[in-house]
Amino acid sequence: MTVHNLMRLTEPEVEVTPAGLFEAPRAIADDFTERAARVAAVAVLHAEEVDRDGRFPIEAITAAKALGLMGLLAPRSLGGEGASLSEVSEICYTLGRACASTAMIYAMHQVKAACVVRHGVGSAWHEAFIRRMVRDQLLLASSTTEGAGGGNVRSSEAPIERDGGHIHLERAASVISYGVEADAVVTTARRAADATASDQVLTVFLRSDYTLERTLSWDTLGMRGTCSAGFSLKAVGSPEQILPVPYGVIHSQTMVPTSHLMWAGNWAGIAAGAVERAKKFMRKASRAGALPPGVPHFTQSLANLRSLRALIAATLSRYEAIAQDPKALSAIDFQIAINLLKVDASELAVQTVMNAMRATGLSGYRNDSDVSIGRSLRDILSSPIMINNDRILSSLTNSTILSDIPSSIRD
Repeated sequence: MTVHNLMRLTEPEVEVTPAGLFEAPRAIADDFTERAARVAAVAVLHAEEVDRDGRFPIEAITAAKALGLMGLLAPRSLGGEGASLSEVSEICYTLGRACASTAMIYAMHQVKAACVVRHGVGSAWHEAFIRRMVRDQLLLASSTTEGAGGGNVRSSEAPIERDGGHIHLERAASVISYGVEADAVVTTARRAADATASDQVLTVFLRSDYTLERTLSWDTLGMRGTCSAGFSLKAVGSPEQILPVPYGVIHSQTMVPTSHLMWAGNWAGIAAGAVERAKKFMRKASRAGALPPGVPHFTQSLANLRSLRALIAATLSRYEAIAQDPKALSAIDFQIAINLLKVDASELAVQTVMNAMRATGLSGYRNDSDVSIGRSLRDILSSPIMINNDRILSSLTNSTILSDIPSSIRD
């Protein structure tokens, strides 16, 4: 499918691009908004099938590649468009309204792209890779969970092994989302065999560098199209493919902020889609002459969505204001805030979708209804357990004790 044909697509009746999370410069925002809407128009046509069959949303990702949305974060000097995190999060929001799996795949790709772009500039190998990512619209997968450690991404079992001019990695990856479909994988590993589990590096391997052997299947309640199976990853590359910055720095400055912000954008999009269907149900009922008993839940869903969007927008602004200040990014208060964003946004998104479900009653509970909330609810239930909220809250105990209580509303 060509870019020309995609731009001529007739959008479905479902509204997939409402007012979003923030205001961006109009010329740039309109361009990204239009391209995101075209991808969403493709995604929504296949979303039910993607969910039912648990298959990769090839049509939507192909559309995103054709419209040049994969390398947006790369600087213009390396062929990209120098997009802001706010602009990419807005795309996640738009895609989340159409197909949660498509949006999450896009978000996870952009998290890895952000890590490579921020910490690879200045490295000849990584700059060449960024140019190729933009030119060929590569899809990047992530491998940060492993073996018994599960979701503890700050601990790696498998080390980078060096053999002459090559590096080797064999990793029991408990999850690699869309691993089979990816063009490259960005993975954590111990720096060396004698390094501690937390002494990690982040390495980029091209598809020709590694093999995958499936070890776990992916048959889940929701987010079925992310195809987040487990694999044995075996890779061979060159030392230049290791990012020159320790993973601990990448984790706090880029990995955590971008993942939580872009995931939250997707979750807000899922919630917005559910609220939109609840609104459709309410309008039908009002035309019939009697509002249903679920009206209070509809009002609450609108209020929750407003709070969710405001939370994400405020945190995006805060991050972008200090994005070039390593000291500010490492500050206790910011690290608490960015981690609590993930917790608060996921819990609020679940509540919003549940309110929408209760507003629509049996109509929203049905799978064969035009206001069905079922897929949205199943997908959004993944949000509190994707890097488990309990794990995050437990890890923040010491930091929160040391943190000051705000002295004012805007402090």
